[in-house]
Amino acid sequence: MSSSQKTLADLPEVIVAKVLKVIGDGSASERLREMGFTPNTTVYFERQAPFGGPIIVSLRNYQLSLRPSEAKLVVIEGLSGA
Repeated sequence: MSSSQKTLADLPEVIVAKVLKVIGDGSASERLREMGFTPNTTVYFERQAPFGGPIIVSLRNYQLSLRPSEAKLVVIEGLSGA
């Protein structure tokens, strides 16, 4: 990954991002793809639970809560000026 590419776990510092890929072939990765985390999808940071809890993101006109371990499977690229 380049320095501009991060994972959804880093999203609070990015705010708006584009999905590049979902890492892995396991059931968690497959479920993320089925929920809409596909390449070029725009993801918006909404909020994060305290003490390193789940993050809430918006994509494809709905909100979704992800555990930090799930968020680390989604590689993103920050969008500037969005």
